[in-house]
Amino acid sequence: MSDELYQARIVTLAKSKTGAGKLSAPTRSARRDNPLCGDRVMIDVKLEGGRIAEIAHQVRGCLLCQASAAALAATAVGRDAAGVAELRHDAERAIGRESGKAHEPFDAFEPVANHKSRHECVLLPFEALEDALS
Repeated sequence: MSDELYQARIVTLAKSKTGAGKLSAPTRSARRDNPLCGDRVMIDVKLEGGRIAEIAHQVRGCLLCQASAAALAATAVGRDAAGVAELRHDAERAIGRESGKAHEPFDAFEPVANHKSRHECVLLPFEALEDALS
């Protein structure tokens, strides 16, 4: 894989492991798998008033998936399903699926735009969280 994907910001996000682990008593959980690359994401959320009060993730996957889950965990607390959808739109802007400029921390994924086969690695944590919230 190209070194261009593994820029310092993506590596730093992945190494931060923000939100990594399990919640002891989640309100909801969901798992998503990417059969093409083998990535697997498990998301636990604790909800209060329809908003995310706590979030945790377990990722068995590539650095991009780990970094995306950490970025999502760092930004999802306090958001409802519509707020999570806004975060996903930001990630999709970063990888070139939507027009516009992505915001921090998702702008770190801009190098992935030229690697269409890796887009799902970035989006898998969002899909798991969306499942948990539905």
